[in-house]
Amino acid sequence: MDMNQRHSTDRRDRFVRRYDYGDGTVVAADLNAADDDVSVDTVDGTAIVVVERGDGTDEFEFDLPGPAASVDIENGVLTIEVHA
Repeated sequence: MDMNQRHSTDRRDRFVRRYDYGDGTVVAADLNAADDDVSVDTVDGTAIVVVERGDGTDEFEFDLPGPAASVDIENGVLTIEVHA
């Protein structure tokens, strides 16, 4: 199985990793937040993330390579799968 890995940061230095496989892509972001404080909506090829923090709300979005097949948040890490 071939895999390409890409790293990027957004304007607030959040680290987002993208893993490209032959049958799809996995995008992972460490949100450094409690799972219950995070909400995620996906629309077409965009993920919209809202994190509730004690000092306010942090909202950001990033592009996906297609519509999300699944979204999971565990231990503050957001994982989105996109099938080819």
